Amino acid sequence: MTLLILGLVIFLGAHSTRIFAEGWRGAQLTRLGEKGWKGLYSVVSLVGFVLLVWGYGVARQDPVPLWTPSIGMRHLASLLTLVSFIFLAAAYVPRNAIKARLGHPMTLGVKVWALGHLLANHTLADLLLFGGFLVWSVLCFRAARARDRAAGTVRPAGTAAGTALTVAVGVGAWVVFALWLHGPLIGVRPFG
Repeated sequence: MTLLILGLVIFLGAHSTRIFAEGWRGAQLTRLGEKGWKGLYSVVSLVGFVLLVWGYGVARQDPVPLWTPSIGMRHLASLLTLVSFIFLAAAYVPRNAIKARLGHPMTLGVKVWALGHLLANHTLADLLLFGGFLVWSVLCFRAARARDRAAGTVRPAGTAAGTALTVAVGVGAWVVFALWLHGPLIGVRPFG
């Protein structure tokens, strides 16, 4: 569990500077320059990600069960993960109504993904991993919306074509990941 916890602290810590240390982040940007900051941020994030993936894999070898999830939670997790893929696509597809309305769909995608996986899984490692990402995404979304309000951010309106493309890309990516990639990469087949 130590590797998982260390990875979560490093990865989510790096991704929390805008939540808890905006002034410090700004000072580092000034001191290091944009490329220097992004380079340091990327290295720290990568180290944290490797540690949390490694730590989660190690923790799964000797699981500590906390509860017994129902079969229905697996189905709900699949549905929530589909929604999270659509939110993820909305972060990148231009001129979609999802991003225009919600502002930070990637953070919402992480929130929905974490919630779905937390409901369907039942070990201490699952609680740490998915619970950590859920708490982080709630705080991150709240901070981002507060920054938007303070800055008077107005997003361009979405179009029907942009929104349809967003949904199509999200559904397509979900199908590919759920049916063909989740098993080989994660070691669990969501369907079958």
